[in-house]
This record gives sequence, structure tokens and C-alpha cells, in this order.
Amino acid sequence: MISLQSRLHAAGVHLGISLLVAALAAALVFGVWYPYPYREISGGRELFVLLVCVDVMMGPLLTLAVFDHAKPRLELRRDLAVIGVLQLAALVYGVWTVFSARPVHLVFEIDRFRVVHAVDVPHELRSRAPAGVDVLPWTGPTLLALRPFRSEQEKVQATLVALQGVPLSARPDLWQSYDQARPAVLAVARSLPDLRGRRSEDASRIDRAVAESGRPIDGLAYLPLAGRRSFWTVLLDRASADVVGFIPLDAF
Repeated sequence: MISLQSRLHAAGVHLGISLLVAALAAALVFGVWYPYPYREISGGRELFVLLVCVDVMMGPLLTLAVFDHAKPRLELRRDLAVIGVLQLAALVYGVWTVFSARPVHLVFEIDRFRVVHAVDVPHELRSRAPAGVDVLPWTGPTLLALRPFRSEQEKVQATLVALQGVPLSARPDLWQSYDQARPAVLAVARSLPDLRGRRSEDASRIDRAVAESGRPIDGLAYLPLAGRRSFWTVLLDRASADVVGFIPLDAF
């Protein structure tokens, strides 16, 4: 009975430490790499929760299995150290996996926005990004746009590459600053009041996003957003093309 109590106590202490470490990792992942709405659009939340839950449970369960005061102190320390190393290695692997798949840019692409992830950007094109653009930022997605094609041949070649799995928005050689594309964004932006009129079943979600933007609905426009596994809607200021909100709504 005493042995079981000591094991449960040791496992509980280990669980508390594991939860604290997991909370710090979550603050990094969701506060920096996957801010809202990218934790939803890019699937970061589910991936992180799965990896961390496995890691958090693994360590305390192993501690519960091996902890025994009757063991020689050196042997017990060795067992706990091995568990700690295994758990830390699993956590580092999980966080690195989430980091490698993080969203790095929100790119205006012709008539929509697309979320670009670190793994999407071809390594051989990273050196061809415009001056001043961080190709793989560590601090959350930045706003960019596709530049106009320089020739019909470039357009055809880029389209063929896109058909092979490399989206136009993931190519650094086609990026430009968002400021340069504001007139093009406004030219294709769609009326948000019109969307609300056509999608009455989604009126509450649209109204909530409008309220959070702090702007009247007549001053807003929208464009579709393509993510890794879902489609959302980007809210835009109708005068400046500033991104002012997101709606979990497929507006394609």
C-alpha cells in the first residue's frame, strides 16, 4: 500500500511538471506560430493536442510503473532520468513537427487569399524572395501578395508548376508587398452586405465578425481564403484593403 501511494505521488508530481511544460509550449505554439484563426485553418490545434497529450501521459505512466523506494537510489535516479530524456525527446519532436508545418504568410492570390505554410515553400526558391521579406518568419504569418506575371510564358510555366503541387502563393519569386497589391485587392473584393443577403443561414456568424471588426457592414468587403484543409472568408476594409477579420465560412 505504501509503495502504491509513493508511486501515485511520484506520478502526480511528474504529471504536474509535464502539464506546466505543456502549457508553456502551448503559449509558444498558439501565441506565436498559430495565432487565431490559423490554429483552426491550418490544423495546428489538433496536431499539437495529439502530440502533447501523448507526451504528457507517457512520462507519468512510466514513472508510476518504475518508481519504487525499495530500489537502490542510483538505479531509481537512472530510471527517472531515462524517462525524462524520452519524454523531452518526444516533446521536442512534437513541437518541431508543429513548427515545421506552421503558417508563414497570408498571400493575396489573384482573386482570393491563401495561407502558405513553411513546408509549402520550395527550398530552391527561398533565396529569390523580394528584398526585405522574411521567407519563413518565426513570429506568425505576414501579409503578402502575388506580383503580376511578367510575360505570358511565365504565367504558363507557373501554372504548370502549380498543377504539379506547388501553389503560386508558395513561390517566393512571385511575391510582392501587400501594399503594392491593394488596388488589385479592392478591384476584386466582393460586397459583404451582398454575401449576408445570399447566406441568411450564416447571418449570425457574419454579424459577429462585423461587430468584432469595429466597422459598419457597408464599409466592409470580403474575399475567400484557402487554407490547408478548409475554406474561410477574409474581411477587408472597403477603402484601404486592410485585413480586419475572418469568418469561418466558405465563400467560394
